Amino acid sequence: MLTYEPDDTFAHRLDPRSKLAVQIGFAVTALAHTTPRALVVFTAFTILGLAAAGVPLWRALYGYRFALPILAAAPVISMLTIGTPWLVPADGVDPALASYRVLLILLFSAAYVRSTPARDSRAAIQRTVPGKPGQLLGMGVGLVFRFVPLLLADLRRIRQAMTARLGSERSVLDRVNRIGVLGLSRAFTRADRLSVALQARCFSWNPTLPALSFSKLDWAVCAFGAVLGLTAVL
Repeated sequence: MLTYEPDDTFAHRLDPRSKLAVQIGFAVTALAHTTPRALVVFTAFTILGLAAAGVPLWRALYGYRFALPILAAAPVISMLTIGTPWLVPADGVDPALASYRVLLILLFSAAYVRSTPARDSRAAIQRTVPGKPGQLLGMGVGLVFRFVPLLLADLRRIRQAMTARLGSERSVLDRVNRIGVLGLSRAFTRADRLSVALQARCFSWNPTLPALSFSKLDWAVCAFGAVLGLTAVL
């Protein structure tokens, strides 16, 4: 699971709001342009984005390994037909391109995750979206960045415990059932503990957030993100 790591890379020095602008611009233009030539450009841009945050490509792929089978299954399912010829490769081209665009967006987001603390992400959202909606979105983002890695760690520990007890010799259905039940039980337990912890710490809708400031570099990056978004309608 990709998480924030302190560093001194180019992406780490940027304001989270400028990084969000580039993230949104890249996602919009990647979904709008579907030609193979555009995907080549987006691939190069994704690699540059990962390099700017110090994220190796293999690590980003490993971090999103759970999404890879789903993205790979989409074009395969599209090629299947009921009856002869059973498989039509041409029907899988567009779904394959769509899956690849989604993969690029996921990989590009790894640069943001690795270079931005959860508190800074919350501050960026709350100061961009006014009022209670912004506070609710900021709180949700902060909880997701903190809660999801814990749930994934719980699932890894469950699988390791099953393997140590020869659980690998059970059927696939039995293993999936046990992991699912135990995973949900751990998730609800953590949710209850989180609720108690928030109450014990006098959870506030408007906490003291870290200071954010735009530099000249941030304005340039933010403008670049806007240009990326505009290319979607050109």
